[in-house]
Amino acid sequence: MKSRPPSLLWFRQDLRLADNPALRAAVEAGFVLPIYILDDVNADAWKMGAASRAWLQHSLAALNQSLGGRLQFFRGDARSVIASLVETLKIDAVFWNRCYEPWRIDRDAQIKAELASRDVEVRSFNASLLWEPGTIRKKDGTPYRVFTPYYQKGCLLLAPPRQPLAQAESLQLHDLEAPGSLSLQALELLPRHDWHRQLLANWKIGEAAAQQKLEAFCTDTLGDYRRGRDFPAIDATSRLSPHLHFGELSPHQAWHRVEHAAMHVGGDGPAHFLRELAWREFSCYLLYHFPHLPEKNFNPRFDGFEWLQDDSGILHWQKGNTGFPIVDAGLRELWQTGYMHNRVRMIVASFLIKNMLIHWRSGADWFWDCLVDADLASNSASWQWCAGSGADAAPYFRIFNPVLQSEKFDPQGEYLIRYCPELTALPVRYRHKPWEAPPEMLQAAGVELGVDYPRPILDLKTTRERALARFKALS
Repeated sequence: MKSRPPSLLWFRQDLRLADNPALRAAVEAGFVLPIYILDDVNADAWKMGAASRAWLQHSLAALNQSLGGRLQFFRGDARSVIASLVETLKIDAVFWNRCYEPWRIDRDAQIKAELASRDVEVRSFNASLLWEPGTIRKKDGTPYRVFTPYYQKGCLLLAPPRQPLAQAESLQLHDLEAPGSLSLQALELLPRHDWHRQLLANWKIGEAAAQQKLEAFCTDTLGDYRRGRDFPAIDATSRLSPHLHFGELSPHQAWHRVEHAAMHVGGDGPAHFLRELAWREFSCYLLYHFPHLPEKNFNPRFDGFEWLQDDSGILHWQKGNTGFPIVDAGLRELWQTGYMHNRVRMIVASFLIKNMLIHWRSGADWFWDCLVDADLASNSASWQWCAGSGADAAPYFRIFNPVLQSEKFDPQGEYLIRYCPELTALPVRYRHKPWEAPPEMLQAAGVELGVDYPRPILDLKTTRERALARFKALS
């Protein structure tokens, strides 16, 4: 018999063994009962979308394998699940790493209060951010609303991010099945149809895969990161975002590995990547201090903006059938891979918000369901930035022209034909704007507009002028 009950280790967005402070603390306390709870009850409107759930299935499987099959799964209200486990197993210590979405903060505070009333030790740790959002404020005590001073005067003047923690050497896991535990399959994370199979074929998932991707990025891509990251046809981004979101990789691991690589790589790629990590932090910081960010305009001036209701247009946009190849390629990439290149994300968002005059929340909702890296803070802050209603927002007159963006950042149309292969036989200049191709050229390429590839659903010039007039009126 064990001398004391096991400590409860609650995995959340920290699905790894290395650099996991809650895991280390639980190991130091003795035997550990590791659990994962799928809590759609408290998540409510912010429960994970389909792509994220498919990723989670495989990430949990990888973590469970690392734990020798001892990870135990639960589904339901985490408050009830933990209370039941504490009562049944006489648990006297619970450990977890903090999450920063508003609904999680509220729920976790309730759980802490309940456990404290039972004299149960509760310890939480920061494992997902380089800097705690509550510790960074302006001199007047208010939170930053602009990225550059947040990063330069807030983050960089603090102590540097801590070194990653090594994986615990001795991990003693509880060997009894907890009452109410389920199989991973019983969480029903995978969709009923097999859409996810093609999507996940583009990824390797889990802690080991995340470390391999970080190493490959630092070795092969980091040096040209700042320039190359704008070109969607080349493999010049880290693609670490889903691994960071699910905690298969910690930002501390990424930060220090890139800092180390900078000694050998040279150039400004490493510094630019670290700045991008800080942008991720800033999004979380905004959500922490302004919890209505996913639902309400950060800038209330936009509350009176008259958006259009265009269900047919939204459907064309979602399916990548707008008739603008760079927009369509991005949205088809999203559907096929659960990911979209960052430059293209800005283009498709600008098109929806500015040219179509569709509310930014419609785009954010679609991304939430389709992205494997769907993150409430980053998704909300990024869509509001594109709309001009957010912090550090793009000015209202910044309207991306999808044709010019395509010609500049995909000059040979390689990205376009990867996801719009029906345009492959067109000369390069017309891949970006097939509606301008002469009829005989379209015929020779086997493209009939409206049949093989859609005609443009709008006119860029008139919709741009319409957007400028409406947004200017808010000023």
